[in-house]
Parts: sequence; C-alpha cells; structure tokens
Amino acid sequence: MTTRNRNQDRKRQTRESQPPALIAFHVAERGEKTFWTRIGAAWDHDDAKGLTVQLDLVPASGGRIVLREPAGDQDTADEAA
Repeated sequence: MTTRNRNQDRKRQTRESQPPALIAFHVAERGEKTFWTRIGAAWDHDDAKGLTVQLDLVPASGGRIVLREPAGDQDTADEAA
C-alpha cells in the first residue's frame, strides 16, 4: 500500500468515526408538494476552511441540494421545510 493510499484510508476512518457537521438533502418540488431525500453528509476540515461532502446519491432530475445541521436520528427532513 502506498503512502497516499494509507493517508486516504486514515482520513476516511477519521471522517467515518465522527458525526457529520451537515446532512445533504435533495429537495424536489412537484406541484404544491416538496420532497426531501437524504443523499449524503458533510464533514468539517481540520483547518476549519472547508467541508468534505460525501454524496451517496446524485440527483439526476434537477431540484436542489440543501445542507442542514443534523437533527438527532431524523432520516428525512420533512419537518425541516
């Protein structure tokens, strides 16, 4: 394993052991309804000058991506709208 791969593995383990700073949601509006779907999360950088965003799903149908603070064990943000 190269040094670069070890560093990436270490960063990934650190990120996954810490709770995310923000949760990423895809927000789609259809008529009068708004649908929020959790699609990933974001972690603060150690130097506090940015975020690492990990998306588990990339929306293909338009809409927007919203980053919000985690709200306990909430899986969707229907109440956040």
